[in-house]
Amino acid sequence: MKVVLFCGGQGLRMRDVSDTVPKPMVPIGDRPLLLHVMKYYAHYGHTDFILCLGYKARVIKEYFLNYREAFVNDFVFSDGGRTLELLRSDLQEWRITFVDTGLQANIGQRLKAVQPLLAEEEVFLANYADGLTDAPLPAMIAALEDAGKIAGFLCVKPTSSFHVVRLGEDNVVQEICPLARSDTWINAGYFVFRNEIFDYIHEGEELVEQPFQRLIAQRQLLANRYEGFWTAMDTYKDQQLLESLYHSGQPPWAVWEQRGQAVCPPEADAV
Repeated sequence: MKVVLFCGGQGLRMRDVSDTVPKPMVPIGDRPLLLHVMKYYAHYGHTDFILCLGYKARVIKEYFLNYREAFVNDFVFSDGGRTLELLRSDLQEWRITFVDTGLQANIGQRLKAVQPLLAEEEVFLANYADGLTDAPLPAMIAALEDAGKIAGFLCVKPTSSFHVVRLGEDNVVQEICPLARSDTWINAGYFVFRNEIFDYIHEGEELVEQPFQRLIAQRQLLANRYEGFWTAMDTYKDQQLLESLYHSGQPPWAVWEQRGQAVCPPEADAV
């Protein structure tokens, strides 16, 4: 399946970190966030990527044009440097299409811009390219296909430290609890779409506003609830958290490095 990655936003909440690079290129360890997301999909066999570019598109293009796998992978150096043998490879089998989808375009417009490249895809994947998870992707795809729905997305508990307040009459507090322990679920930005999704997106519309409302009205939107690891990188604090997890030696999102770990599949709900 092709994987559409939305890489064109300006990441305004990350300005202290991403003023010189687009948010997907903010480093997590020795690789940018974008490459961690791509390695997640590649682990499950999906290596045909479409990058929807916008803000500082040239930075992303230059990164891949100048990419040297030996800088981030083990290798054997011999013959005085005339022979270089990689012991493992990140993207040797990958195919990446770079599309400038506009500086000010929203997610719906970016997706519509690459519609011709998805004409032969009955089902395809998409991602905001700003969050990491260890959710089992095959289970998400199977849930959509089994349910016969048009669109599905990963649905997670928010990681914010805010509290949810329930009020009664005269603003008397009846309950207060951490947001993460409430019955609140959010869109995690990992999508599975049938090609029919394009019938629901009108010109200029944001993806999860009007189009998703049309899908909900027809019971064609599936939420895959997941209580395992997921974190978005929206702030400098988030970037620092991901950095610390990476340097722990066991980053929870690095499914390509994990062996023999049983992971509970997402629980699907029709919306």
